[in-house]
Amino acid sequence: MGLQQTGVRQTDAPQASWQGEELQQGGRQELVQADWQGLDPQLTGVQRRVRQEAGVQPLDWQQLGVRQGGSQQLSGQSSTCQEESGQESQEPDLRPLDILAEAIPPHGAAGGIRVTQAHGVRGLQLSAAAPHALSFPASRIFFRCDLFPEEFSIVITLKVPNLPPKKNEYLFTVVAEEADALLLGLRYSPTRLHFLFLSQDPAGAWQTRVTFHSPALTDGEWHTLVLAVSEGSFSLTTDCGLPLDIMADVPFPATLSVRGARFFIGSRKRTKGLFTGLVRQLVLLPGSDATPRLCPCRSAELAVLSIPPVLQRLTGKPEDNEVLKYPYETDMKVTLGSRPPCTKEEDAQFWFDASRKGLFLCVGSEWVSVLAAREKLDYVEEHQSLFTNSETLGIEVFAIPEAGLFVAAANRKTTSAIYKWTDGKFASYQNIRTHQAQSWRHFTIGKKVFLAVANFEPNEKGQEFSVIYKWSQTKLRFTPYQRVPTHSARDWEAFEVAGEHFLAVANHREGDNHNIDSVIYKWNPRTRLFEANQTIATSGAYDWEFFTVGPYSFLVVANAFNGRSTKLHSHLYVWLFGSFQLFQAFLTFGAADWEVFHIGERVFLAVANSHSYDVEMQAHNDSYVVNSVIYELNVTAQTFVKFQEIPTCSALDWEFFSVGEDYFLVVANSFDGNTFSVNSIIYRWQGYEGFVAVHSLPTFGCRDWEAFRTAAGSYLLYSSAKEPRSRVLKLRTG
Repeated sequence: MGLQQTGVRQTDAPQASWQGEELQQGGRQELVQADWQGLDPQLTGVQRRVRQEAGVQPLDWQQLGVRQGGSQQLSGQSSTCQEESGQESQEPDLRPLDILAEAIPPHGAAGGIRVTQAHGVRGLQLSAAAPHALSFPASRIFFRCDLFPEEFSIVITLKVPNLPPKKNEYLFTVVAEEADALLLGLRYSPTRLHFLFLSQDPAGAWQTRVTFHSPALTDGEWHTLVLAVSEGSFSLTTDCGLPLDIMADVPFPATLSVRGARFFIGSRKRTKGLFTGLVRQLVLLPGSDATPRLCPCRSAELAVLSIPPVLQRLTGKPEDNEVLKYPYETDMKVTLGSRPPCTKEEDAQFWFDASRKGLFLCVGSEWVSVLAAREKLDYVEEHQSLFTNSETLGIEVFAIPEAGLFVAAANRKTTSAIYKWTDGKFASYQNIRTHQAQSWRHFTIGKKVFLAVANFEPNEKGQEFSVIYKWSQTKLRFTPYQRVPTHSARDWEAFEVAGEHFLAVANHREGDNHNIDSVIYKWNPRTRLFEANQTIATSGAYDWEFFTVGPYSFLVVANAFNGRSTKLHSHLYVWLFGSFQLFQAFLTFGAADWEVFHIGERVFLAVANSHSYDVEMQAHNDSYVVNSVIYELNVTAQTFVKFQEIPTCSALDWEFFSVGEDYFLVVANSFDGNTFSVNSIIYRWQGYEGFVAVHSLPTFGCRDWEAFRTAAGSYLLYSSAKEPRSRVLKLRTG
């Protein structure tokens, strides 16, 4: 449990530094959860005892009434309201305010809300398309007084999904609509429950957060929570168990005005943070701790204070051996969207993949196809001609949450471009000054989104560097973040090892010297910059590829030219004792790209060989038609062995992708020694036969391939190093 403040005010009070007391760190307060397990039950209930010992009387709330039309009113007034109106306090008749019933009509659920039954119990589920479907103005219940009660309980019964780490969802909020300010709210994450409220004084306003750790909500079961608030004490009771108590030095405000505010159930007035579970009960009880009204209870997880009528109409689960009366009472859950995890929590649940038109059942840890129209690649057709600023050396397709799908084009001339997927096609979005850019690399560190460009040439001042850009959430554009000295950089590779972030640059040459060091940079969380961590000797380095096999991390470099020959070894390194160590060498011919991919439990590594050339044997050894090679990991021998050779024409890139249950490789053939108009080939995996050519695609100076998927289907995008036009191809399936 803990309490945090964020905002414009800082606390100067002396702080202790042991668990269970207040800690001060950079203007943020937190009450760290003490170990409550094993304590005598009589040590709980802090909020009630402390107030009684101090002689503090509860707020005097007037009788709760019902307004004509069925809406509930809070006609009682706080002491502040009483002073203004001159009324005398009376003994309160405390009645629960059913917030959930107030938000839905008595005859049933409204649009954007669905009544769903799980474990024989009905609840409401919100739609992402209507985040404010469950909302109403605060004035509907705060009729005579617009101050939120200083003492109250919130009772909520819910069934929450298993959330990814760091994701938060709102259970309910009270939002001042004009300022869009959060006055009050309750949200949860996989390990915490947060109670939020607005605090203010003459010095300013700030948001206070009271945090309860490990409420054990995300187990797929129903739970009933009671949050009791009384000035500086906060208590959380789950399923009538022992309460968790917090004494905070920042009390809940006695004068929190909700004039012009609105209640939102399951959201904060927007799609982000929308509650994706089921809610059955949400009740506000002013001036009292609701726990004695609910507990003890035989079904504590479903303890009832007030349930909306629409959730009361069906009988519960049939008794054992009883005929199932209602087909919708089965505990079947179907998940839509992208592939979800298949764990113990999802066992026996279904996932419908709309893009593949298939229904899958979670069995153990795998999704098993139950009903599927098997998707197969029929043919490829042109979807878009993407005209670029100049010839494009490399492309990078990536997505930014809440921003969209993008592609960054590394253009030969001084301006490269970023395009955004809009209305089914890529449209120009941002231009960035570059210097014969070779490639882009998108990566994230926490919530930060970065894009690194590999510049091949120096700038007008003769300075040679590549640049890392950072996505600005306010400008919705990439802005320069860090310059990194490089030498004719060809490629960046971003990866993570043991929780630390790295960037590897492929330095191609320095002047006429191709035998130089490429550099691995490491992210420094303190300076928030990348710093040189390791150098590796390379020869005309063209590409880095990072991958993992079990607990081991690997990094392979494509060495293209040593100054005399393209026939040289490219090297695979393994991470050991804090650095990359040589693991294996491969004989390559102008290696331009590595592509790692998995088929079942098998691990493959494909190299794109671009040129067979030797200075001393130029007349006899100068060919662009060379074999590219696919290697497979032999786990027993602990080495990659040659699996298949494929004839290619100055291959510069491999891209692996799948359609349905089929696996494919597409090669970027760029030049056959006579012309740049060379067909690039799609190969399909056919087991014992290896990869077999199935589609021949006309390309011109093809440099790079990217595969991506949208809700409308699957696509391939290729860049041309010989014309200012890239092409988006759609994969037609049947």
